[in-house]
Amino acid sequence: MPHLQEPKLIAGNANMPLANAIARRMSLHRGKPVNLVDARVERFNDGEVFVEVFENVRGEDMFILQSTSNPANDNLMELLVMADALRRSSAARITAVLPYFGYARQDRRTKARTPITAKLVANMLVGAGVERVLTMDLHAAQIQGFFDIPVDNLYASPIFALDIKSQFKDRMSELMVVSPDVGGVARARELAKRINSPLAIVDKRREKPGEVAEMTVIGDVKDKICLIVDDMCDTAGTLCKAAEVLLENGAKEVHSYISHGVMSGPAVERVTNSVMKSLVLTDSIAPTDPVKNAHNIRIVPTAPLFAQAILNIWNGTSVSSLFEADTLTPIYDGTYAAE
Repeated sequence: MPHLQEPKLIAGNANMPLANAIARRMSLHRGKPVNLVDARVERFNDGEVFVEVFENVRGEDMFILQSTSNPANDNLMELLVMADALRRSSAARITAVLPYFGYARQDRRTKARTPITAKLVANMLVGAGVERVLTMDLHAAQIQGFFDIPVDNLYASPIFALDIKSQFKDRMSELMVVSPDVGGVARARELAKRINSPLAIVDKRREKPGEVAEMTVIGDVKDKICLIVDDMCDTAGTLCKAAEVLLENGAKEVHSYISHGVMSGPAVERVTNSVMKSLVLTDSIAPTDPVKNAHNIRIVPTAPLFAQAILNIWNGTSVSSLFEADTLTPIYDGTYAAE
């Protein structure tokens, strides 16, 4: 393998603002311009994805920046076609950087005759030539095992912890972290440990998918500022209902910290009309105009985290070091607002 001089970034159309922000951050760290590789990723009239790379990538360490968010199938296909184009152009290594890994909710068979689509997507990525995956807050940790290649799963909780300490610095003793369901307890406990807060759980029971029949709060939330923590907000029905139940049980305020703002259908309207004081999302999925304009939705950037992770992979140094606040704080320079 030839000596790799520089990491090279190429981006699909899923989240260009984040891709550009990552390139800017890497330029800042390296003290020299790091630009996105010149390429066109577009569609024929019938919707077929076409990719053409205009720069030489032979022997280069390539990083494809692409969230497989809505439209999930189009963005996934862009990622696969870009990987194939780079492989056929003799790139030395291809790393797929997926801030949001779509199809992650289909990680197991919940009933007879259903697929495990997360595993199918993993097979497709490897088949297309991807040799490493960098992602954030997978819906289920076991998805890492669906790949026979290295997978680095970053966490949003260190970023959230920095933001919480900034936003609630005078009220830290009043905070309580809340998991909106039993399945998310490990994620919530991780954040609770980082900010030294107690933990509560909202136990929900569903009549059918998308509809919550009953919610029960496990833990004493009276007079607490509750921080609901989850990996994904889709239609926001469960989130808004959980906020109402917490207030009914005596909570003083409710805020939410969500890794991936899918925000489909009535989500923005539900959040703006809800009892939640604020909803904090990362920019792993490009926020729509309604999300940006909502008075109680705030975006925190992931570009500093992903830029450093890419540089660590390229340098062959530890990615897990980015899980620690001591490492992350200087990267964020004390600023948690969107770039």
